[in-house]
Amino acid sequence: MKHTIWIICLIIPLLLFSCKIRNNPKTTENSTTDSTFTHQNKNVQIIPKYAKGFNVTYTDKGYCLLDIRDPQKEEGVETFHYALKPKGVKVSDIPKGYTVIETPVKSTICMTSLQLSNFIKLAELDAVVGITSTRHLFNQDMQKRLDEGKTHKIGIEGNFDNEIIMGINPDIILISPFKRGGYDALTEVGIPLIPHLGYKEMTPLGQAEWIKFIGLLIGEEEKANKVFSEIENRYLELTKLTSQVKKRPVVFSGELRGGNWYAVGGKSFLAQLFKDAGADYFLKDDVRSGGVSLDFETIYSQAAYADYWRIVNSYKGDFSYNTLQAEDIRYADFQAFKKKQVIYCNMSEKPFYESMPVEPETVLADLIAVFHPQLLPNHTPRYYELLK
Repeated sequence: MKHTIWIICLIIPLLLFSCKIRNNPKTTENSTTDSTFTHQNKNVQIIPKYAKGFNVTYTDKGYCLLDIRDPQKEEGVETFHYALKPKGVKVSDIPKGYTVIETPVKSTICMTSLQLSNFIKLAELDAVVGITSTRHLFNQDMQKRLDEGKTHKIGIEGNFDNEIIMGINPDIILISPFKRGGYDALTEVGIPLIPHLGYKEMTPLGQAEWIKFIGLLIGEEEKANKVFSEIENRYLELTKLTSQVKKRPVVFSGELRGGNWYAVGGKSFLAQLFKDAGADYFLKDDVRSGGVSLDFETIYSQAAYADYWRIVNSYKGDFSYNTLQAEDIRYADFQAFKKKQVIYCNMSEKPFYESMPVEPETVLADLIAVFHPQLLPNHTPRYYELLK
């Protein structure tokens, strides 16, 4: 009977899930006993500074409120609400529409590499009991956990292994609700779905700050604040190096895929990263924050004379200018190609998705070393370097 309920729940759309969160009376918890907020260390708080997708409100009722929204939208956006309370602490007066989550969370399923990157950076992999694809998994500790059966592969987006998820029975499942993936309502079987929207942040520091979000859930606020502070300080140090550069090269990004060239708008994470590295993104005046699909002619008209071309892909073997030209002979017409100024990252060889989200300072240093090598003459690239 429980298995039947599980299958039924798995076909309920995410929209119904979010509505259920806001309206289900089971998502509030009442008690006659209040307590002062004791979420691990009551003197340590999570206060997002750059991230726009989550907000934390501390109360004197024994819990804190976690509100999550799409950071790319200002109004009319779907929101998600959670009340975090320490395990064993009775609380009252939780606002209507808030799902109660007991903390610290001890077991989590991660649906994306970006989510996993937070746990890796915090050295808290014991809290990860399930992940999806291992295609770009480089972390040896996580690989060991998989080999030992401490963490399980649950399948891929749209084709999750329900039996494995039921067997794991995690405290929470982190999801990306605005992406495809078949994330369905699991609240009826007691597994809260919590959106992790770091991938939608429009600044590198905003994306990296979601490490505080994870720290809040797993009761490691102090560690998360410390780790992020180190990231922030180094990132800001690097931006000072480029703040006075007089010549800002122009850079474009992407490749043709199925006849279309996928890029991102001028208000995106990537555009901000280029700006901080002392360069101008070729679509910097575009007002969009998300993806932009263009044809080759449009790209060429705007990027033919750009100084640099950034490419990220998964290529088995040595990716070269000859390889690039063999994909489309028109690539050789770009000035960046002619000057051998293609910036490249091979995801088959480097932990781009697994580590990059929480190492924006390292990514920034890679780009600065390319655009303005005199500023970081001794830098050793980790993700990006000029294609040879």
